Amino acid sequence: MPDILNQPPILRSKAYDHDSEFKPENMLREARQQKSIADIKLPSICILDPDGDIVRNLISSGRGHLNASWACYHTQLYNFEHEEISFGVVGCVVGSSFAVLVAEELFASGCELLISITSSGQIVPKQNPPYFILIERALRDEGTSYHYLPPSNYSSISSDLLKILKSTFSNMSLPVYAGSTWTTDAPFRETELAIAAARAEGILAVEMEAAALYAFSEARKKPVICFAFVTNQMGKSENDFEKGEADGSQVAFELISTTAQSWLSSRI
Repeated sequence: MPDILNQPPILRSKAYDHDSEFKPENMLREARQQKSIADIKLPSICILDPDGDIVRNLISSGRGHLNASWACYHTQLYNFEHEEISFGVVGCVVGSSFAVLVAEELFASGCELLISITSSGQIVPKQNPPYFILIERALRDEGTSYHYLPPSNYSSISSDLLKILKSTFSNMSLPVYAGSTWTTDAPFRETELAIAAARAEGILAVEMEAAALYAFSEARKKPVICFAFVTNQMGKSENDFEKGEADGSQVAFELISTTAQSWLSSRI
């Protein structure tokens, strides 16, 4: 029996050096034609907001403006400005496959840097939640990354981005630690055995997007920075999932702005 049949389907027939047949540019072209949408570039820095707290804050405060040129079939994108920097943000992009689908479309539409801030559960405590983790690498316990990179335990942030960010967050309102996370497709199947294995590897938190976004980043040569917003201990105590003022959106704006300023300074 050929070896290929001994592999799970997700690892079969992969050709990582081959181009894709279905391209985001082509889908967006057709969407723009169908919806009579102008082809206008997005802000150069875009945000993925899986929890939707940033988007809801922008809408309620009147700071967010719907971008009519965003041609994605599945999402809406809002423009906003913070500390004289223009951003685009897409809310409620939960999970690896959805996050990477939207990332592909964002970069095809003019995005030059993508920042993801996702709520996550504590594995190895750094302090009591809430706090942030700059995700240096993410355990690939999901499906999407295997379509972009050959099998390995982790996918990682680019070394160039990590150098830019290493000493960036010392004055933040909430601490920003650096370390590893575990990316899962099935948050309600985090068993005691799996959590213990992650803890034994020194993994700080569990989330649902970073491993795939970093695999996409490496394969497509697109800059992506992922943060875990550690907000909970997996619902094991009362008053878990508390993020702070305005559902954590204010400290998220601070993190976004600090990150963007460091990246923009590195390009001068």
